[in-house]
Amino acid sequence: MQRRVIFNEKLLPYLLLAPQLAVTLIFFFWPAGQAIHMSVLSQDAFGQSVTFVGLDNFKEVLGDAEYVKTLWRTVLFSSAVAVTALFPALLFAVMAERVIRGATFYRTVLVLPYAIAPAVAGVLWLFMFSPSIGVVAYGLKKLGIDWNPKLDGSDAMMLVIMAAAWKQISYNFLFFLAGLQSIPKALLEAASIDGASEWKKFWTITFPLLSPTTFFLLVVNIVYAFFDTFGIIDAVTNGGPAKATEVLVYKVYYDGVHSLNLGSSSAQSVILMAIVIVLTAVQFRYVERKVHY
Repeated sequence: MQRRVIFNEKLLPYLLLAPQLAVTLIFFFWPAGQAIHMSVLSQDAFGQSVTFVGLDNFKEVLGDAEYVKTLWRTVLFSSAVAVTALFPALLFAVMAERVIRGATFYRTVLVLPYAIAPAVAGVLWLFMFSPSIGVVAYGLKKLGIDWNPKLDGSDAMMLVIMAAAWKQISYNFLFFLAGLQSIPKALLEAASIDGASEWKKFWTITFPLLSPTTFFLLVVNIVYAFFDTFGIIDAVTNGGPAKATEVLVYKVYYDGVHSLNLGSSSAQSVILMAIVIVLTAVQFRYVERKVHY
């Protein structure tokens, strides 16, 4: 028979929830509501003339061929960032889990990049791959590879993908390491007694048991690539060259701040938010079927 615990305090739960609810309302629902409101308006750069235009801003955005190109570029970018950030994080977590001496030091070093601001992370990679002073760019030049992210769009896209993925590896590493530590050791020991190799144990026991963690990180990394990579792109390429690295979140900023087209920028932000919501819902609807809890 289980003992039932009754919590008589009625006000305390609401007080404990109040800070989180306030942060959510102020920093998410309020800006989202403002964006939706501005997306149906047309106003000049100084806000002196405001006209209700309904869905005209959305029709203009979705009918723009350049916006469609940016959309597909964002899909490619977010997929590459998610994959590039997940695989090394899993590898590092598996290796760190097996380290006995100096384990705390290794784990601390692997977590450090997450504390770096996105813009700073972008500048670090820009220095390494700079055609004139970059150490990595110098080595590539010695190998006969002409690397120049300032002129070549493919090089620029690869650079921002690597910088964004490197920034996220530490976050993924923490969750993978926690997932590995929660796997019962008895299962791995039983597999070893049965003669299973290390790869067999990982593929048939460890990785399936990590599927909830992997699925969670897949969703988080895609959302991260859609929203939180603005600082990296702005610091490294400014969306160039020739808009080769302009993803949706940077286009929202550029059209609103530089072009001063506030209606179009707001409509793009609403579309971006809707894309991420739909993408997350599809992932939970279909991808989660293959997740074993």
